[in-house]
Amino acid sequence: MAGNVPPVADERDGLLKFLAQQRYVLKLAAHGLTDDQARRTPTQSTLSVGGLIKHVASTESGWIDTVLQLPQKPFDEAMAEYATGYALGSDETLEGTIARYDEVAARTEEVIAGIDDLGQAVPVPKGVPWFPQDVEAWSVRWVLLHLIQETARHAGHADIIREHIDGGTAMPLMAAAEGWPETPFIKPWQPA
Repeated sequence: MAGNVPPVADERDGLLKFLAQQRYVLKLAAHGLTDDQARRTPTQSTLSVGGLIKHVASTESGWIDTVLQLPQKPFDEAMAEYATGYALGSDETLEGTIARYDEVAARTEEVIAGIDDLGQAVPVPKGVPWFPQDVEAWSVRWVLLHLIQETARHAGHADIIREHIDGGTAMPLMAAAEGWPETPFIKPWQPA
């Protein structure tokens, strides 16, 4: 997948392709990293590239559970998981985390393909302090747009963290991952 989303057939195709593009660029921030590098938190925050991928996979999965109106975990349990959800544990690998993210993406696409109307109501979970109390439901369309927004935000975080780890930036990483030839404008990233 190159730097731009290809032409889209319709709204559903466009939403899914833009979400896929954001997933892709988030994973590109991990291209060529070791597990140790993926755990690093080289900025003032506690964010790591691996932890961000883990968090976004969990977040997307949770939103699809919400679309399907599956039972939600109790708030305290969900918050405990959230606290550890930004860190790639010592027993976790970057490869496994990316594989999990790919499974989540496949599930999202399968679920969305099975929904006839993107305007279908998605009830707002109650008792969550950052959700509006005066809104009864979002739509599936809104959820997809929110997932694009959330993934893009964290892809940007991952870009900054990656640059602090080894200087790797988005376009050279993409060139390396996709096997682009070197040009006067882009030199594919190579490990130091």
